[in-house]
Amino acid sequence: MVVRIEPSILSADFSAFAAAIARIPSADAVHCDVMDNHFVPNLTFGLPMVQRLAQVSALPLDVHLMIDDPDRWAPGYAEAGAQTVTFHAEAAREPIATARSIRQAGARAGIALKPGTGAAPYLAAIEEFDQILVMTVEPGFGGQQFMREMMVKVAEVRRAVAGRDVWIQVDGGIGESTIRIAAEAGADVFVAGSAVFGADDPDAAITALRALAAGTAPS
Repeated sequence: MVVRIEPSILSADFSAFAAAIARIPSADAVHCDVMDNHFVPNLTFGLPMVQRLAQVSALPLDVHLMIDDPDRWAPGYAEAGAQTVTFHAEAAREPIATARSIRQAGARAGIALKPGTGAAPYLAAIEEFDQILVMTVEPGFGGQQFMREMMVKVAEVRRAVAGRDVWIQVDGGIGESTIRIAAEAGADVFVAGSAVFGADDPDAAITALRALAAGTAPS
């Protein structure tokens, strides 16, 4: 299994994003949480910030849209330079059309599932997505406790992938005590916020998390 670690910029210093990204050279991507204070009760940043991050980041951007009306807005994030744009199933009116629009704009298309959202309706059209994000907390805020019961859903998605080039991402409460649990369930992309940017050496934290997910370090 290829392990991908994506630090969440939401846990970095908002006044020094470029410097924060420079401290994580071994990361596979920078995870950007876009929140609109409507779909979730929190407000972060939007398209202009992602455009700027794409200009200053040496790493790919994985944009997680926690917003209303992603059908309208998601393709613009692909056009801004994101490698992956993930939108929430619960907010999309036409998820397959939106995924196709993201791909047409040049990015990988991901769909995110809140803890209470079943995977089955979306797994039936799994070839339309490049990534499935299983939320392991309720979306909206960092620092929440990992929901171990979501590993059943991760395993369900892993079975459905069945050799396809579809990444399985987990987001929420990922750290040294939880990343191996998620990896064993079938996840291969891990979003970590405070576990990386809260460390004295963020890049060393990435190395440690990668080893734990790969099963090459003690848990």
